Amino acid sequence: MSEDSDIQTTPRGFQCTLCNVHLPNTASLDQHVKGKKHRTLSTVRATRKTQEEHSVFVSGINPEVSQTDVAEYFQQFGAVTDVIIDKDKGVYAIVQFTETDSIQAALSCVEHKLKGLNLRVKPREKKEFKLIPKKKNDPKNLQQVLDCLKPDLCQLVSVNAQMQHIVERFQLGENEKKARSLLVQLMQEVFVEFFPDSKILPFGSSVNTFGIHSCDLDLFLDLENTKVFQAHAKSTTEQAGEGMSDDGRSEDSILSDIDLSTATPADVLDLVAMILKRCVPSVNKVQVVSSARLPVVKFHHRELNLQGDITINNRLAVRNTRFLQLCSGVDERLRPLVYTIRYWAKQKQLAGNPSGAGPLLNNYALTLLIIFFLQNCEPPVLPTVDQLKDLACEEEECEIEGWNCTFPSQPIAIPPSTNTQDLCTLLAGFFSFYAKFDFASSVISLREGRALPITDFLSQNKEDDGLQEDQPTKAHQQRLKLGPVNLLDPFELSHNVAGNLNERCRHSFQRECQEAEKYCRSLQYQQKSAKGKSWGLMRLFTPHGEVQPSKTEQLTISIPFKSASLPEQLCNELHTAGDSFRLLWFQRVCSAVEGVLKSILKCNLAPSKDAAFGEDSAVAAEEMETTEASVKSSLSDSFDGAETQNETSPVSAVAVGAKRPLSSGSDTSVSPQSKKPRMARRGKPEFPPWICVQKHIVWAGRRKVKRELIKDADLRPEGSCVALESQVTARIIEKEPELKDPLEFSVQPQMLGGTESTRAVLKLEPTSDQTGVFHDFFHFLEAFLPKMVETLLEKEEASA
Repeated sequence: MSEDSDIQTTPRGFQCTLCNVHLPNTASLDQHVKGKKHRTLSTVRATRKTQEEHSVFVSGINPEVSQTDVAEYFQQFGAVTDVIIDKDKGVYAIVQFTETDSIQAALSCVEHKLKGLNLRVKPREKKEFKLIPKKKNDPKNLQQVLDCLKPDLCQLVSVNAQMQHIVERFQLGENEKKARSLLVQLMQEVFVEFFPDSKILPFGSSVNTFGIHSCDLDLFLDLENTKVFQAHAKSTTEQAGEGMSDDGRSEDSILSDIDLSTATPADVLDLVAMILKRCVPSVNKVQVVSSARLPVVKFHHRELNLQGDITINNRLAVRNTRFLQLCSGVDERLRPLVYTIRYWAKQKQLAGNPSGAGPLLNNYALTLLIIFFLQNCEPPVLPTVDQLKDLACEEEECEIEGWNCTFPSQPIAIPPSTNTQDLCTLLAGFFSFYAKFDFASSVISLREGRALPITDFLSQNKEDDGLQEDQPTKAHQQRLKLGPVNLLDPFELSHNVAGNLNERCRHSFQRECQEAEKYCRSLQYQQKSAKGKSWGLMRLFTPHGEVQPSKTEQLTISIPFKSASLPEQLCNELHTAGDSFRLLWFQRVCSAVEGVLKSILKCNLAPSKDAAFGEDSAVAAEEMETTEASVKSSLSDSFDGAETQNETSPVSAVAVGAKRPLSSGSDTSVSPQSKKPRMARRGKPEFPPWICVQKHIVWAGRRKVKRELIKDADLRPEGSCVALESQVTARIIEKEPELKDPLEFSVQPQMLGGTESTRAVLKLEPTSDQTGVFHDFFHFLEAFLPKMVETLLEKEEASA
């Protein structure tokens, strides 16, 4: 380990003072020091230190002094790389030089005069670099906000009134709207000077009728007319042959420094950032974020205490905002639902990503989930996007970047809904709808108002059925990014709005919906308390921590269906299987689990002595027969040296379905496609358990042995190679003695799906554990088994 002044030794291991993290051992420390976070912060700190060493602090200026004035004055002492000026108060500036010798020249000068002002120059103050942690939703703060709402909410007579109060409490006030509108007008006046005929268009929460206090101001800088202006000016200049400067550019064009027809988005954003810094009063903290999905320039307005960003390539977002405005005007129940559910999601820490990034739901995705629910009410509250398209007139037709974005411009063109449910009922319906929703097998489409089968999107070689005639003609069309929650944008059908969510967040969202559904059936939700106790929305909003798993849950290992990480060949097979894709995937997972236990961890496996097929198992076995024709050989065949064992092992038969002989023979006909598989209706096929015997403590000291093997044989790191993990086990078995009494335990595989997200669940139970090592082995398997199953699924494709 290299010496590092940021690392301190503690009684419990090590502490990195730069990243403010605890590290339990040397291996974790080495990995952390080489990691992205530590290296990035080290680079930032070094950059800040360099800037401090090359800068001087200048005071005594006033608002009339510009950055250019300061830069030109200090050029006499050496090359100036940057000038940061406090343009709001206009009292100080920081001047950064290329060379440190320039600092001494500036400091040695007895008198500094600029525009009649006496400047005071001194060395820049050295500040210690500290990591500022990202702000997270603190349950204490969430409870404090809720306590402020409690008196008003509890006095209201109905949940409907409580939801209306939430809107009134959090919505943007008229003064806030006017202030934002004035800032947009100011920016329009500024930017049109640099980009003739350009437009600044607000979008997002500030204007989509769902804005809350202090929400960000999202702006789109439309430069299409500016490009036309430039092209016309260039053509006119070339024809006249006059008004040309020495470098061949038009002196009449304000944009002589940049040609939009050839400039990159990064170049344009840099110019936008410069305009914001130098020409818009009260704007600070200007930053170009080029790594975002759509690059933006972020800024902060001091007087309004307002965060904002400007993008130059987000025309679809402006259209999405118009769509949300339309939906809000079509049915007045949408706004109270959106405000209430957004606040509920924030209280439950399901939404509210810091800095706009993270694994939680964003407000736009949450709003689309609400609209999709309202499209599926009986009768529907809101129409589908396809229905809106049919209601639009010819003048309202709109296509953006190849996507059909047509819908009526006014709510009056849309027939009112015949649904008469009140807000209280619709809120409970939302929780009930998503508590039972099958996210694993569905792609949510607001365009069609239904859940599309995920199998339509699994195969890379198949065109998405959901696009149909609305598929764009662009050759660079991207494939939909699949994840735990798949929510199509209403117009950009290749964009998964909830693509940032991980499996844990999806599970948390559905679990909270299930808890809310139960509460909404109680009298405490529906009726006001006569004793002044919390009722209605109050308990629904109460924040809480993570639910501790029960003892039963602690003895199960869950392997979720992750469509995004499946290999291409398996995706194609699952696509062919159609509605039976769950069982086919479960078969592969069971084969992989068998391979991990037997071929990697060297367990002795045997079928349970008293294994008996239940009704569900028989059904599952029949379903397995119908799909096996399209399935290749078991994943176990991909293990080196394991083919002979798999041919004779009864465990292999159990792992891939344990088919029993059928009276009609093996030529069982496939069920008609119009019928749902019986497995899907039952939802929980079980197979006989495996009995596993482990004679060695193969889970102890694996990291140390792995490091030795990597060092000696130059093998790949942890988790990337099945052969490496097998060698680790072999080395432990070679060095360590056998257990006096071998550990014996059962593994019961079960598939869950339907109302829950599809997953394979392994129930582990010790049958003989006289040495008391089962729980240690189980905790090792919790992390190791799902990871290796995913690796083996990929190995199958590589060996095919």
